Amino acid sequence: MPHQAIIALGSNMGNRSFYLRMADCLIGWEVGTVTRRSSVIETPAWGFESDPFLNQVIVVETKLEPLPLLDALQSIERRLGRAQKSYYLDQQPVYHARTIDLDILDYDRIRYHDERLTLPHPLIAEREFVLAPLRELNIDLIHDENPL
Repeated sequence: MPHQAIIALGSNMGNRSFYLRMADCLIGWEVGTVTRRSSVIETPAWGFESDPFLNQVIVVETKLEPLPLLDALQSIERRLGRAQKSYYLDQQPVYHARTIDLDILDYDRIRYHDERLTLPHPLIAEREFVLAPLRELNIDLIHDENPL
């Protein structure tokens, strides 16, 4: 039985539209069926100074479990030129411009946490660039039966 994953896509380097389209295609080929897509919106960089992002949210039916899904998305990021992941320095996040950023926002409405992945994504409520596309798709990850 397929699982439902909600994935945020973002790009702020190079041909941003191209990177979003390529990520969408690769997700469809390697991860599962993309069943819904929000519009693409442009938003300022969040958490660091940089060029604006193009952002989108997609819903995917997948047979992958959460960690293999994360591995597949990170592989897609690397193939599309993402050279550096965000990290923490003195307990503060350090973000970088990127060709593509793929974040799992939700997976079957489960709660999960380990050193690599937290579900649902812990920063959804702080990120308008995620909330606006979720509203467009009529998906509420903040006030549903599994609140953050």
